[in-house]
Amino acid sequence: MEQAALFTIFGGTGDLAQRKLYPSLFRLYRKGNLAKHFAVIGTARRPWSDEHYREVICETIKDLEPNESEKKEFASHFYYLSHDVNDSDHYDQLKALSDQLDEKYELQGNRLYYLAMAPQFFGTIVNHLKSQDIITTTGYNRLVIEKPFGFDYDSADKLNNQIRNVFPEQDIFRIDHYLGKEMIQNISVIRFANNIFESLWNNRYIENVQITFSEALGVEDRGGYYENSGALKDMVQNHILQVVALLAMEVPTSFSNQSIREEKVKVLQAIRRYESEEVLQNFVRGQYDTGTLDGKDFIAYRDEPKVAKDSLMETFVAGKFLIDNFRWSGVPFYVRTGKRMTEKGTRINIVFKQVPINVFNFEQEAAGKDLPQNILTIYIQPTEGFSLTLNGKKIGQGFKTEPVKLDFRQSAEVTENSPEAYEKLLLDALNGDSTNFSHWDEVANSWEIIDRIRHTWDQTTPGFPNYAAGTMGPQGAFDLLAKNGHEWAWQPDQWYRERGKLK
Repeated sequence: MEQAALFTIFGGTGDLAQRKLYPSLFRLYRKGNLAKHFAVIGTARRPWSDEHYREVICETIKDLEPNESEKKEFASHFYYLSHDVNDSDHYDQLKALSDQLDEKYELQGNRLYYLAMAPQFFGTIVNHLKSQDIITTTGYNRLVIEKPFGFDYDSADKLNNQIRNVFPEQDIFRIDHYLGKEMIQNISVIRFANNIFESLWNNRYIENVQITFSEALGVEDRGGYYENSGALKDMVQNHILQVVALLAMEVPTSFSNQSIREEKVKVLQAIRRYESEEVLQNFVRGQYDTGTLDGKDFIAYRDEPKVAKDSLMETFVAGKFLIDNFRWSGVPFYVRTGKRMTEKGTRINIVFKQVPINVFNFEQEAAGKDLPQNILTIYIQPTEGFSLTLNGKKIGQGFKTEPVKLDFRQSAEVTENSPEAYEKLLLDALNGDSTNFSHWDEVANSWEIIDRIRHTWDQTTPGFPNYAAGTMGPQGAFDLLAKNGHEWAWQPDQWYRERGKLK
């Protein structure tokens, strides 16, 4: 169904807009969600013309192989305005162009403002949208905000108050692109549509939960940003805690944005707030050094562009969250994320408890090992799907057991043709559906948790660098689980070590 709306993209010349937003808008256009009644205004400091802007738009969608006629028609809906976010006169020009396009394309006053800029500009922009009467009195006005939403709780709270003076909470869409990923959205279906899992989804049957967000790349050209963020704020505060909330929440009364939000907030409120000593016991940080993996040499983080030679910023975090409620009491939620790790991959491992009495233990003891645990793995990226590891009888005499895996992966064709995360989230914003966006209550609780960790770390000096590029993090990340008798279910570095490709 066609959506009528004017998109105003602040930061319209930036990398995010060109890599994600414009191709996603084209996919919506190609599917008919956008047709005749839409327009896009791109704003930034660069002195571009409409013609040059449209050439850029055509370049950003070339991988989608549009034909000449649809490419030309799509690009004709794009307009450019050179803009200084601090200059009120420029907002007057923006209002005039917005009103003109509203009439030309019959947009009914529907406007979506996308702030693809640094958060220090958010308050200035929304205040000018109000003071210069750009916000319409007919149709809807929705604000889409990229992360980071603040740098700590205090800055996020200040920013939230600035924005809420202009936009009500239901019209604020704090985007987290991981919430648009197919398998993240599949978490709720796996849980609530399968009694085999939902009936076991508690501390009686689950021993621990493991969440890994691993990146093979280093910081690349983002050294300047990373020096002010680090892995804790860049990944744990938003993406990882959102996944924890989805995994741990109670069954919502209905599958609506309000019901889901309420259950996610309850989980975030129940996550134990650590004191400083507990932070040091339950969280590990790391920074990558030089390393060699599969014949490729990598430089250390401190040698990356725009990174201080004595930087104490973490590129890796591993930790243990405890959720103090009836369902999850005593179950550790282990998380880890980092740069320059062995492989790129995002996956969740649900590790189930051992059977109370193992009647096959004589076979296992003879082999010097325990019976393998059942593990449900949810693959988020780069592959999508899930697997369940069970124990079966090994073929032959006796009752020796061996792990067998029930495995499902989406085909490359299905994955390639499935909607990209930003495409789905943009359509959700057009429909006013905030289910897959972060509410302020979620953001506030996340910052409360993260601030305690950051404050403790700021009071201590780490021994960086402490893990080689190409490995799965510092030894402390493995010791964190070992002291509870656990181990990481996913250890891709072992494969490389066994073959002499990693030392």
